[in-house]
Amino acid sequence: MLGSNYTFLVSVRHRETDCQAVYKPSRGEQPLWDFPDNTLAQREVAAYLVSQALGWNFVPLTVLRQDGPLGPGSLQQFVEYDPNEHYFTFKDLDRERLRPVALFDLLINNADRKGSHVLLEIGTNRIWLIDHGLSFHVEDKLRTVIWDFAGEDIPPELLSALEDLRPALSRTSGLRAALQPYLSPEEIAALAARADRILEARVFPYPPEDRRAYPYPPL
Repeated sequence: MLGSNYTFLVSVRHRETDCQAVYKPSRGEQPLWDFPDNTLAQREVAAYLVSQALGWNFVPLTVLRQDGPLGPGSLQQFVEYDPNEHYFTFKDLDRERLRPVALFDLLINNADRKGSHVLLEIGTNRIWLIDHGLSFHVEDKLRTVIWDFAGEDIPPELLSALEDLRPALSRTSGLRAALQPYLSPEEIAALAARADRILEARVFPYPPEDRRAYPYPPL
């Protein structure tokens, strides 16, 4: 599969059933100046855990495997999709469904929401989100193509999901404990602080003017 980091489409057998998955070994990650080395796979898993905790379930099942062919890395369930269908080709009705995606990216501080990272599953048209290795930084890094809702009030049902999530980031058990193998204490604290800011503001932000707000390339 294409990408700057090692990314492999693999076959996985689980309980006598074969399925496809995307394997991203940590040893294939290109060094970045602003993210700690060899942490992108862990951030992929953390994004899955947060998506599940919110009840939105739009990150495919993602786990960290220590015994991959090229060593430790993330393993994510593969979703059947049409690569010609992406954010820039979505119909208006499909774009209207992206409010929870925009909120999710704001919460996890996604620095790389490209248009091709939002998938529509073939046959169901279900939205799936992939490629979250550049997320959860302690500094504001949000870079996304989805600024459609800037200035709008965040819908009450989305705020309610975030309100339900917030205590789980403070308790020593639950989500906070689940994230500890994958994120630093400072990154978990920053995640909780972002949730607080979102709940206080209750609106989708505008793109910042003091830094780059869009990923490159955008697709």
